[in-house]
Amino acid sequence: MSLSDIPLRTLADAPTTLAELTGGKPALIVNVASKCGLTPQYGGLVQLQRQYGPRGFTVIGMPCNQFAGQEPGSAEEIEQFCATTYGVDFPLLEKAEVNGPGRHPLYAELTQAADEQGEAGDIQWNFEKFLVDGDGRVVARFRPRTTPEDPAVTGAIEKLL
Repeated sequence: MSLSDIPLRTLADAPTTLAELTGGKPALIVNVASKCGLTPQYGGLVQLQRQYGPRGFTVIGMPCNQFAGQEPGSAEEIEQFCATTYGVDFPLLEKAEVNGPGRHPLYAELTQAADEQGEAGDIQWNFEKFLVDGDGRVVARFRPRTTPEDPAVTGAIEKLL
């Protein structure tokens, strides 16, 4: 099964796939959390969506509560926080696990991709980013402390567009 065809659910509990969310265009998939020291990265993700969205790019967030319980809210609470605090206008998926035996199938595939140091495997923390091309192939992996505004991220997006 292609990464693009893995069954997903939106935060509103509607079935979807990466292919449906992206329309065959590049995307940045990020595990997100509302109560993390890195939560301000939502602002950068919103900016990426606004800057590159008109060119077909999509940011996709997957809330995850696996790291110090930093995403404890319900779907409604997460949506409310994201919309009112950061103006999130990109798709959010259902809350899911990104590591361990309950790892979501999307992350089972994503975590096989290596980062800049050639290391694949488990997600280190909230806000780890995966850039996928229009065919659903991972082309870059950015660890949590790499901000959305980092030239490595924006440069990789520009190359795909």
